[in-house]
Amino acid sequence: MANNIKVLLVDDNPMVLELLRAAVAPFAAAVTSKNAADALAAARQDVPDLIVSDYAMPKMDGRKMLESLRAASATAKVPVILLASRSEIIEKLKPVESMVEEFIEKPFFVQELSARLKKVVDKILLEKMAREEPGSQVRGSLAQMNVIDLLQSLEMGRKSCALTLTNERDKCEMYFSEGQVTHAAYGSLTGDKAVFKVLSWTGGSFQINFEGKTSKQTTTLNTQGLLMEGLRMLDESKRDEGGAGEEEEDVLLED
Repeated sequence: MANNIKVLLVDDNPMVLELLRAAVAPFAAAVTSKNAADALAAARQDVPDLIVSDYAMPKMDGRKMLESLRAASATAKVPVILLASRSEIIEKLKPVESMVEEFIEKPFFVQELSARLKKVVDKILLEKMAREEPGSQVRGSLAQMNVIDLLQSLEMGRKSCALTLTNERDKCEMYFSEGQVTHAAYGSLTGDKAVFKVLSWTGGSFQINFEGKTSKQTTTLNTQGLLMEGLRMLDESKRDEGGAGEEEEDVLLED
């Protein structure tokens, strides 16, 4: 997915840095730094939309870099994701938890890392679009951000809004309250069934109205539950059609 999101990747291990770049490349533009000092300079010169950094680095670690970022007005609000071991998160990083967008525990699989980073990037993209669009509405293409990405982004951002999805002659309307789908309508379908019907859409367009509201409550599952059940149904459908392909090889990243 091509967009204008810039991600700064920071790690003193060149091999890990390239793996991080590969994980981010499909959905964001990436720049890299081999240490925290260079990353700070790069962030101040050209403020990124997101910083993904290892915690354990020589001279200046990820926590010190984070505190320096927060102390400067230009970078105070840049979302930061720190990669660290479980013991580092528990013993050393709890005091800065409120400054971090997310901790990602090491070791992890690169494919899993890519999926988690994409969720954060999609949320940032949606918020960026909302700032740049005039008024209270945001429009976009489902080729840029598909239905699943949209629902996850609205949930993560705890948005209250009306989402209208259009695919040729088909149309679906969903309403959110604090990131949770409360009502959905697609033709004669309402509630959970309407949401499930459109999860596979990758073409068409979307419009978000942040002033859109409804008093209707037709869904029985929360947003995460709708996504999980909908994806389960899609997987079953693919298996029934014999469309399941070979599993992709993944890489476990420990350092």
